[in-house]
Amino acid sequence: MQKNRRTFIKQLGLGAAGIGIASSLPGFLHAETEKKKLFFKLAISQFSLASDFWGKKLDPLDFPSKVKKDFDITGLDYCSMFFADKAKDATFLNELKKRSSDAGTYNLRIMIDGEGVLGDLDNTKRMQAVENHYKWLDAAATLGCPMIRVNVEGDGDTTEVAKAAVDSLNMLVERGRKQDIDVIVENHIGISTNGAWLAGVMRQVNNKHCGTLADFGNFCTARTKPEAQTIDAYMKTKCLEEYDRYKGIKELMPFAKGVHAKTHLFDAAGNDTETDFMKMFQIIKDSGFKGWVSIEYEGGLIKMYKPDGGYLGNDDGVKATKLLVEKAGAAVA
Repeated sequence: MQKNRRTFIKQLGLGAAGIGIASSLPGFLHAETEKKKLFFKLAISQFSLASDFWGKKLDPLDFPSKVKKDFDITGLDYCSMFFADKAKDATFLNELKKRSSDAGTYNLRIMIDGEGVLGDLDNTKRMQAVENHYKWLDAAATLGCPMIRVNVEGDGDTTEVAKAAVDSLNMLVERGRKQDIDVIVENHIGISTNGAWLAGVMRQVNNKHCGTLADFGNFCTARTKPEAQTIDAYMKTKCLEEYDRYKGIKELMPFAKGVHAKTHLFDAAGNDTETDFMKMFQIIKDSGFKGWVSIEYEGGLIKMYKPDGGYLGNDDGVKATKLLVEKAGAAVA
């Protein structure tokens, strides 16, 4: 599990999340809001509760019931890192499927990390990475998820990395079609944080069963190196260069089969301090997207290491993000 933590923090698109201005106690969480019909469906990323899973405060099997009961959210984005040893455990997967059904939630996707580099220019390593993902296609089929999320990255010439990534994605899509599962890619790691590059990969794949998971915050293209391979060290890193997130989302939306509404800090009015949600949701609406928008609140994890940074706890952060998503979605509808 410690390895998974380090891997994720290394990959995490923290953007400008290290420092910001947040409200002391969010009064906006208690404000009465009028519910309006949205042009999309609402889901939540399991990573929004990362510190609860890693702190053993929440069992992965209880994720569906908590999400429905505490947040009234239906769609579930699972993270492989929270049950990495259960990919082939039919008992666990069937129990999770049952609990999701009992809660009235929908198993949307599994987001896969730590299974190798799909754009690796070493063909042997890349083929192993592709094979490593097959078990997660099987797990998604058991859970009834219509898609998995993968990462594409690689070191070296970006054109060659793109070719390698396209080949890997084609193989995964071919395998996924046998199980009615699509393969989608998030702007998440390395070169994939460049919206134009990832959009180019999608055009090369050119398959309706392969798309993007457009994430508001994962556009840091250059970051300072950590002093050590620890979470604390990664929390001290800074983003040196960031791809324009609005440009990036606009580039990725034509291929989007999902959206991550990422948040870290909120101001006193409940707005995100890094992303203009009104502007972002206008881009999403203009693209014609009507699928699932997933809440991904990361401030709760950062709060573990920066308790005085103004970050909300997991539950309040999810609720604040939900309010903001609904407000922005309704405003542009």
